Amino acid sequence: EQVMQIAQVLSGYSLGEADLLRRAMGKKIREEMDKQRERFVSGAIEKGVSKPQANMIFDLLAKFADYGFNKSHAAAYAVVSYQTAYLKAHYPVEFLAASMTLDMNNTEKLSDFRADAMRLGIEVVPPSVKTSYRAFEVGENRIYYSLAAIKGVGEAAVDHIVEKRKEKQFESLEDFCSRIDPRIVGKRVFESLISAGAFDCFGYDRAQLFAGIERMMGMAARAQENAASGQADIFGMGGGPTEKLVLPTCEPWTAADRLHREFAAIGFYLSAHPLDEYRSVLEKMRVQNWTDFQAAVKRGATAGRLAGTITAKQERNTRTGNKMGIVSLSDTTGQFEAVMFSETLSQYRDMMEPGRSVVITVAAEDRPEGVNLRIQTAHDLDVEAPRVQRHMRIFVRDPGPLDTIASQLATRGEGHVSFIVLKPEGQGEIEVELPNRY
Repeated sequence: EQVMQIAQVLSGYSLGEADLLRRAMGKKIREEMDKQRERFVSGAIEKGVSKPQANMIFDLLAKFADYGFNKSHAAAYAVVSYQTAYLKAHYPVEFLAASMTLDMNNTEKLSDFRADAMRLGIEVVPPSVKTSYRAFEVGENRIYYSLAAIKGVGEAAVDHIVEKRKEKQFESLEDFCSRIDPRIVGKRVFESLISAGAFDCFGYDRAQLFAGIERMMGMAARAQENAASGQADIFGMGGGPTEKLVLPTCEPWTAADRLHREFAAIGFYLSAHPLDEYRSVLEKMRVQNWTDFQAAVKRGATAGRLAGTITAKQERNTRTGNKMGIVSLSDTTGQFEAVMFSETLSQYRDMMEPGRSVVITVAAEDRPEGVNLRIQTAHDLDVEAPRVQRHMRIFVRDPGPLDTIASQLATRGEGHVSFIVLKPEGQGEIEVELPNRY
C-alpha cells in the first residue's frame, strides 16, 4: 500500500497503475519491472524530480517491496530485538539454554548455539543419564545437554529416567538397568543414548556398551519382573542390585567411527570433531573455516578452499537428465552444503562417502537464501596430510626475488613447492604450485 501511495503522489500513477506496479514488484517480473521503471521515472520527471533521483527512489521501492515493514510493525520488532539482546548480554547461559530448548529439534541451530556458547566461554556439558534433563538446563557457567534432543530418545523415556533419578542418583550401570522400565526405555533408546555418550559416566567403552545392550535390557526386564512379583524384598534386593552385569569383550570403536555414531545421534559433532587432529595441517594448507569463508563471500569472494567431514550425500537428476550430487559437510565452525555437477561427480563420487574428511576447492555465490557452493576439486584429507608435511610455500609480492629462489630449486627431491602471490592492496592471493618436486 505504501509503494502504491508513493507512486501515485510522486509519479502521477492512477490507482490501477499503482496496483500493477505493486504486483510487478512483488513477483519480480524483469520485463514488467523495466516497463514500470520507464513509466515511474517519466512521471516523476514531469513532477520536477531529477532522473537520477527518480531511478534511486524506484530502486528503493523495489527493495522495500521485497521485504518491508510499516512503522508499527518495525517498532514491535525493535522492542523484541532489544529485549533479546539484553537477555543475551546479561544472562548468556540462561538465554542460550532457553534458545536450545526452543529449537531442540533443529540440529543446525543447536550447533550454532553451541558454537556461540564456546565463544562466550560457556561449557556445554555432553548428555548424561546422571546430569541431563528433558530441557537444556543451566549450571555455573555451563549448560547441560538435553536427553530429549538426542535422536531416537523420546520425551516419555527421558521423563522416566529423570523421575527415577529424582528418587536417588544412579550409582552404576547395574543400578540404572535395575531401576528403569525396558518397555519405556527400549532398545532404540539404549542405542541412541550410548552413541551420544550418555552412558560414558559409568566408565565403560561405548563399543562394549553397544554390544551389551541385550544383556542390559535383560537385567532391566528381570528387575521389573522381580519387583512385580515381590521377590526383590524376599531376597533382599531392596537396597540395590546384587546381580553383576558382565558386558561382552570387543574392540573399541575407532575415533572416526565413534564420532560418526555421535553425529548420527546428536546431529552434529559435540565431544570432538574429526578435523581436530588435522588443525596444524589445515593451517599449513591455508584452508578457511566455513564461518570465515561465508563472511568473505558476502564481502565479494567468489572462490576458496575448505575442509569438511562428509555427513551425507545424495544424487539427483537435473532438468537435462544429467546427474548432480549434493554433499553435506561439517567443520569445526558449522555445517554447509555444496553441489557437484555431472563431470565433477563422476570424478569424485567414490571419495564422497559419509565419515570421510576432504579438502575441496569451491566456486561460491552469495544468494538471498544463503551462500551457494559448487565443488571444483576434492582431495582426501588422509592422503593430503602426509603430503603437506613436505610442502614449502613461498610468499612473493613482485618478481624481484624469483632468480634467487630459482637458484635454490635446482636440486630435485620429494618436496612440493608453491608460490603464494600476494595481490596488491589486500585484494587476496593466488597459489601456484610448481609441477616438479624439490
